[in-house]
Amino acid sequence: MGHEIVGRVSEVGPGVTSFKVGDRVAHFRGGHNCLAFGREPPCRQCATGNYNLCEAPAEELADGSFGGGWTEERVSPVGQLFPIPDDVSDENALLIEPAGSALRAVLRRTPQPGEKVLIIGQGTQGLATLQSVRALQPDCHVTVVARFPYQAEMAQQFGAHEVIKVSADLYAEAARLTGGRVYRGMFGNRMLLGGFDVVYDCVGIPSTLKDALRLARARGTVVLVGVYLAPMQIDLTPTWYWEVDLIGVLAHGGEDWEGERLSTFEVLARLLREKRLNLEPFITHRFPLSRWREAIATAVHQPRSHSIKVVFDYGDGKAPER
Repeated sequence: MGHEIVGRVSEVGPGVTSFKVGDRVAHFRGGHNCLAFGREPPCRQCATGNYNLCEAPAEELADGSFGGGWTEERVSPVGQLFPIPDDVSDENALLIEPAGSALRAVLRRTPQPGEKVLIIGQGTQGLATLQSVRALQPDCHVTVVARFPYQAEMAQQFGAHEVIKVSADLYAEAARLTGGRVYRGMFGNRMLLGGFDVVYDCVGIPSTLKDALRLARARGTVVLVGVYLAPMQIDLTPTWYWEVDLIGVLAHGGEDWEGERLSTFEVLARLLREKRLNLEPFITHRFPLSRWREAIATAVHQPRSHSIKVVFDYGDGKAPER
């Protein structure tokens, strides 16, 4: 349990030269892949830094990791650790992992100047996508769909131009903001004629993906950031009738960034050091592990707790909430 992890190296195995005791590290390459476990030669995806798309059979990779983020100690292969720069806070480093999916989504389809962008969902992924859009293309117009008022307030703090509440008529509001027109088909389906240039679906359930495809303009793009862990039935008509591109994103990997080939984590670390991103406000509550029941309840009951990211803090066992 727990995959968004920051800690210090307490012990190194024989032959480890890239880390020493006391180094701050974040959990980096999750899952089985060639780069995490030293498989040679690496598969073609890992060779380009896209370890998230590793093509090696899992049985060929010996997983030497034990434990997770809900434990005081964890054993990790060297390849699963990312060194945290000294000028990046623990809080920002902790959120590099979830923010990596958001940044990768924006890098897969970066808005152009003047384009209209819609971000569905303003949880951790949605807020990180908003920050990434504003960091990479400050000259586009960004609308977000937020479920709770406190999420809407934070989105506005991070530069959202417009906020649509879940309770509002999404299609009518989208038409107002884009200058498009709502069209209703013979079977009751609605879609927007002349919608958003780019839509990032940071929820990823069938209903939000259906809306995302119908709120994109003809030849627009939908980037699927949220994950729905079940088969879904979805009407893909907009992908052929309006030639809407549908792009998927899996975690983080290798990126082409300013003439270099870097990992998503490395790009994020640069943006954090340049103060173009700030993930710290996402952490709304902290608990020692001994209060795990309260922590889970806080994360689950968002309307009451106003939580975005709830973390366990092992620093002194008495970390205050905030």
